[in-house]
Amino acid sequence: MEIRKSNKFYSFIKRFGMYIIGATVVLVIAITATVVGVLNSNNNNSVDVGGSPLTFGLPVANATVIKDFSDTDLQFNETLNKWEAHFSVDLTADDPSVLAVLDGTVIDTYYKYMSGYTVEIQHSDGFVSVYSSLDENVNVEKGDKVTKGQKIGEMSTSAAAESSYGTHLDFMLKLNGEEVDPNNYISLQNK
Repeated sequence: MEIRKSNKFYSFIKRFGMYIIGATVVLVIAITATVVGVLNSNNNNSVDVGGSPLTFGLPVANATVIKDFSDTDLQFNETLNKWEAHFSVDLTADDPSVLAVLDGTVIDTYYKYMSGYTVEIQHSDGFVSVYSSLDENVNVEKGDKVTKGQKIGEMSTSAAAESSYGTHLDFMLKLNGEEVDPNNYISLQNK
């Protein structure tokens, strides 16, 4: 009996094997196209979090990146004369206006000598944007609701840890309390 079952299996494979292989190839191509489509759709300042896409705005219009995010390679800090990880992106522009990247609520405004005047905004889906090296005259207070594109302050040289960079914004993005690369969510390099 075992010989008959084996012969039936081999007969089935002989008869339908090409169809099975063809269907498998079509399935793999369909899955690959779907994954590539999802990845490409997230390259336009929008990220799908929890089924609702977030579309980030720029924190500074027409900005130039003067120091990029790096959590693995050390970067040299000219002001402090030392190598360090850099968990934010430093931006400069002709227009010093700093804008909220998403709607949200201001959770804190403060001054620290090394980071300067800072505003932190809580957004949906666990995102917090942090804007440091602001001018002392920030436009928002703790508890304020802000909208994407709203001016929250102006860049300055208030961050003592980066004073050699001149007037700039030190922009950080956190997701669920962890610093993340803003370039993964906002096209800072390709304005």
